Amino acid sequence: MKKTSVLLASAALATALSAPVQAGDPDFLVFDWAGFEVEGILQGFIDKNGDRPSYSFYGDDDEAYQKLASGFKADVAHPCSQMVSKYRDAGLIEPWDVSKIPAYATIDPKFLKSKIFADDEGVWFIPTDWGASAIAYNPEEVPAEDVASLQVFTNPKYAGRMSLPNSSDDVWALAYLATGVTDWTEVTEAQFEAAAAWLREVHPNVLSYWNDPSEQAQTMASGEVLISWSWNDGVAYLRADNYPVEFQREAAEGSSTFICGYVNLKDGPGAEEKAYDFMNSWLRPESAPALLEAIGYGHSSLTAMESIPMEEQVAAGIGPIDAPILPQVPNDPELRERQLAEFEKIKAGF
Repeated sequence: MKKTSVLLASAALATALSAPVQAGDPDFLVFDWAGFEVEGILQGFIDKNGDRPSYSFYGDDDEAYQKLASGFKADVAHPCSQMVSKYRDAGLIEPWDVSKIPAYATIDPKFLKSKIFADDEGVWFIPTDWGASAIAYNPEEVPAEDVASLQVFTNPKYAGRMSLPNSSDDVWALAYLATGVTDWTEVTEAQFEAAAAWLREVHPNVLSYWNDPSEQAQTMASGEVLISWSWNDGVAYLRADNYPVEFQREAAEGSSTFICGYVNLKDGPGAEEKAYDFMNSWLRPESAPALLEAIGYGHSSLTAMESIPMEEQVAAGIGPIDAPILPQVPNDPELRERQLAEFEKIKAGF
């Protein structure tokens, strides 16, 4: 896939998000993050059905859930793991028949551990892609020693020159790491309060809370932002355009990882068998290099990842690291809602 420049990618993403649907196969609609309509991932579906799926896009996990809970209809959606319990509790999804998805057996077992993903009722979530949240920075302006710790976000030297994601999950992962927590499934009241206080300390330094990776990459490319808590794709966009950027996953306090995948939406308007064509296309080994090249993410299938040399994985920021990791696995839904509400207050200056 030819990589798009940061400015063109940002414009294309804005267009995609303003359009309700990207037309393709009229019998199958994917509700997805913009940017995942990658031809190399979809080729198996195209070969079988003669066209790519139709797409409707969103920019935030909570936005996607609210739209579906309000009655929007699609056939599959692409939440990250911590959202799956909300979809289940709301009755929005139904189990997958993994007998129709042979490559399900090749998914790395570490991505399948949660009972929220699979239980006696069936498989509710098929992990497909994963990435990291870490420090992206301009090495021509920011010395490496300054980003050796997550406390760089409290450094007044960079006030007004940093950005954070407008994503409660990623921001809280950062705050927990910065205050010594690497497991958010067991958070005490004191740990929550310490993380909230840290975010309030950081807030005055933040120029912007980015809504999507293209926006984040554009603010770094313009020179406005020197340091950002970033996903792999923002870094991939910048490197594709030869902007100076490094991805620091080994800060003293660590970095975070996330896993996303697809759920089978109940009462989808399209052809059910095409949902299985879509998943089988996604889990093909050929999808892994296409995913890495386009977005910088890792693939959930061990077989698929075998096709990518380790040096390429390391360069993309998905290789092994020697630092703490906070995995964004499903956590207490009540805690997640509390984090979301607290984040909104922090952004508003309270």
